[in-house]
Amino acid sequence: MFEILTSSEVRMVSSEAETAIISATSASCAVREGVSLMGRAPCIRGQFIDAVTPPQESRIIPKRHMSEMRDAAMQSKAWPFEEARALLKRLGGKDPEKGHVLFETGYGPSGLPHIGTFGEVLRTTMIRRAFEVISDIPTRLVCFSDDLDGMRKVPENVPQQEMMHENLQRPLTSVPDPFGTHDSFGGHNNAMLRRFLDTFGFDYEFVSATEFYRAGKFDDTLKLATERYDDIMAIMLKSLRDERRETYSCFLPIHPETGRVLYVPMKHVDAKEHTVTFDDEEGREWTLPVTGGNVKLQWKPDFGARWAALGVDFEMYGKDHSTNTPIYDGICKVLGGRAPHHFTYELFLDDQGQKISKSKGNGLTMDEWLSYASTDSLSYFMYLKPKTAKRMHFDVIPKMVDEYHQQLRAYPGQDLKAQLANPVYHIHQGDVPASDMVVPFQMLLNLVSVSGAEDKDTLWGFIRRYAPEASPETHPGLDDAAGFAIRYYEDRVKPGKTYRAPTEEERAALEDLRARLAAWAGGADADGLQSVVFAVARERKFDPMRDWFKALYEVLLGASEGPRFGGFIALYGVENTVALIDRALAGDLVA
Repeated sequence: MFEILTSSEVRMVSSEAETAIISATSASCAVREGVSLMGRAPCIRGQFIDAVTPPQESRIIPKRHMSEMRDAAMQSKAWPFEEARALLKRLGGKDPEKGHVLFETGYGPSGLPHIGTFGEVLRTTMIRRAFEVISDIPTRLVCFSDDLDGMRKVPENVPQQEMMHENLQRPLTSVPDPFGTHDSFGGHNNAMLRRFLDTFGFDYEFVSATEFYRAGKFDDTLKLATERYDDIMAIMLKSLRDERRETYSCFLPIHPETGRVLYVPMKHVDAKEHTVTFDDEEGREWTLPVTGGNVKLQWKPDFGARWAALGVDFEMYGKDHSTNTPIYDGICKVLGGRAPHHFTYELFLDDQGQKISKSKGNGLTMDEWLSYASTDSLSYFMYLKPKTAKRMHFDVIPKMVDEYHQQLRAYPGQDLKAQLANPVYHIHQGDVPASDMVVPFQMLLNLVSVSGAEDKDTLWGFIRRYAPEASPETHPGLDDAAGFAIRYYEDRVKPGKTYRAPTEEERAALEDLRARLAAWAGGADADGLQSVVFAVARERKFDPMRDWFKALYEVLLGASEGPRFGGFIALYGVENTVALIDRALAGDLVA
C-alpha cells in the first residue's frame, strides 16, 4: 500500500541550493494559492500511483464547442497536437485495455531537480492536454523516480561527505539523508522533486522505483526477464564493447549483507525458479530471487522493462538518449509490452554554442531564470521548437518575456486555427490570461539604465506618466516585471555596459533630434515621437536607417540594440530624453 504524501509532509530543511531554487520558484510563479500554472486549473498535488488510483478524466474545453475544437485540433500544425495525433494513431482507434493512456517522465534523484526536469514535465503535459482535446480516453501522467539506483558518486554540495562516501553503490533510498530531514537521501531528493513539481501545479502521480520493486509491482516483468534472459542479452551485447560484454548482465543484485548494488556477471539465471546466481566482490557465491526488490535491472533494460510493466504509451527524452531507442523498444517487446510513442527533444546550448552540462556549470539554472522573469516566460521558451537546439543563456530572457506577452496580446483577436497554433494556448491549456505588460521588458531595462532606478517605486513614477491607468494593484504582472528588470540590469547588464561617443554625422543628427524634442508639444504620444525620430534619419540620409537607431542605442543607452525609440521617449519623458542627449553630447556618459 503506497502512502499519499501531503504537501506539509514534503516540507524540508535543506541546503542553500534547494532553498534558492524553491525561493526563486515560489517568488516568480505567476500563480495564486491553489491555482495551477498549467492553465490556471485547480492544482492537483502529486500522488503515488497505485492500482486503485483512478485516471484523470478528459478536461472540459472552455469557451469552445468540443466538436469545433476537436476538428481544428485534428488539423493543427502545433507540435503538441501533431504528437497527440501520432499517439492517437498508435492506439488504432481502440481504447487501451487498461482504460487510459499513460504518459511517463523519468527522474534520477541523485541531486536537485533542474531546468531539464521542468521542461520534460511541461512538454509532456502539453502533449497530454492536446491529446485530451482530440480524444475522450482518460489520461494519466506518472513521474518515475529511479531511486533504487546505486549512488555512484557523492555530490559535492551535500554535508557529511565522509558518511556519504561510506555509502557509495548503495541504493539512493538506502543512503542516510545527509540533511537529516528524511529517511534517506533518495527520499529527500524525491520530496524535493515533488515539491518542485507541486509548486508549478503539475498534475502527476509519483512513482518510486524502490516502492515498485520491493512491493512486487515489477515481479511479473522480472520473472519474464529470467525466462527471456538470452533475448535481452542479445539486444544488449550488440551495443557493448568487447571488454564490457565479458562481464555484463542485465541484472544487478543487491548484496544481502552490504546492501550495495553489484555490477557482477551472472553465473546462472534460473528461468524456472526465477533466481540469479553470482559471486560477490569477495568471491562468495549467492543465489537470490529476482523478485521483491532483491535484484534490479541495469538502466537501459530497466527503461524498456518499465514501459512493459506500466503499459507506458508516451515518453519523451533528450537527443542523448535517441541512439538507445531501439534498445528500449526491443526490451519492451521482449518483455511482452508494446513500445510507446516517443518524442526526442534537442539539447540546450550555452552562449558559446556548447551543450549545457551540469558538471561544467555552463548553463542557466532554474532558479537563475526565475530570478529574472516569470515562469510563463520559461514555459514559452520550452515550447518553441523543441526539436531544434537552442541557446539558453541570460541574454534570451528579455526576448522571451516580450515575445510571450506579444503572443498574449495577439490571442484574443485570432481565429481558432491561429489560437491553437499560439504557444500561449498550450502554456495555459486554452484558459489564456490577458497581458498587463503595457511596457515591454526590454524597455523597462533601458528605463532602469537611464533613470538609475534602484526600486520599483522609481520605475512606477515613469510608468504612471506613460500609462496613467496602470498601477501595481491593477497590473501585478508589470509590477513583477519591474522588479525583475532592476535585478536583471544590476546583475547582467550594468557590469558590461559600454557607451561610445557619437561620430560627427551622428552628433549633428542628435542635435537635430534634441531641437525637435525641445519644441515637441504632443505629450506622451509614442507614435508621434517615433515619427520625429524617423524624420531625423530620413532628412539626415542615414543609409541604412538602422545605423541611426544603432547609434541612438550605443550613444544614449550603452547597448547594441534597444526598444522602439519613440516609445522609450514617451516612457522616459521628453524633457528627460533632451537632458540625456545633452549628457551624451557633452561626453558625460562615456566618462
